[in-house]
Amino acid sequence: MPPGLHKVAVIGAGKIGELVLSGLLRAGWPAARLLATTRRQDRAEELSIRYGVSVVDNITAVTEADVLAVAVKPQDAATLLDQIGPKVPADKLVVSLCAGLPTEFFARRLPEGTAVIRVMTNTPALVDRAMTAISPGRHATATHLALAEEMFQPLGATIQVPEGQQDAVTALSGSGPAYFYLLVEAMIDAGILLGLPRQVAHELIVQTAIGSAVMLRDSGEHPVKLREAVTSPAGTTISAIRELERHGVRAALLAALEAARDRARELAAQND
Repeated sequence: MPPGLHKVAVIGAGKIGELVLSGLLRAGWPAARLLATTRRQDRAEELSIRYGVSVVDNITAVTEADVLAVAVKPQDAATLLDQIGPKVPADKLVVSLCAGLPTEFFARRLPEGTAVIRVMTNTPALVDRAMTAISPGRHATATHLALAEEMFQPLGATIQVPEGQQDAVTALSGSGPAYFYLLVEAMIDAGILLGLPRQVAHELIVQTAIGSAVMLRDSGEHPVKLREAVTSPAGTTISAIRELERHGVRAALLAALEAARDRARELAAQND
């Protein structure tokens, strides 16, 4: 299906909503087939000028669009659905980008039979390198899933997962870029401590991160084998890894991901 045959409304075009808008445009979706909503007039003007899309109110978006991509904060979702729920025809597709909220949260507030798909993407969508996980609700069909994939494939890679795994996805890839940025930040600081200029340390670490990621993607090797290839007996790398293990880096990562997963569950419980 050529892009743009469906009209898509991004409801709550903040950071994540803007990622979707820009990605659809890069994929060839005509601006005339895209709508956006936002609470602030200055933001509406910014989106209109930057992307050439129409910025409308929520009810107009519901009336005119075929697909409603809901990208509001989880704590605002119930209020939004109270407003638009009675106006949503059951033949619309609702795509939720609200972290932690299950498709049943939407189903209970929308007309019976409305198709809902839960999506978790991440900020590398800005450079077309996102990881997007897609999960169908109980009324979503294969056609709905194909449309959701059509929307998000331009942002990077997509994968279908059972909805029960979405909180783990949120912790791993949804929040994942922040973990890598924190690690890179720490390694740059370490480079400065070791006597390198900041810009040199930055260039060394960023290119090392890019190269390592490409090797992970393209080599087909397990990360353990790739790590062992760098780790010679009694060498510098094994000395560094010993210190990382001594300081509990692996355990800290496991605990951090569990905390993110648990927070996603808390958001669902708090807003249900």
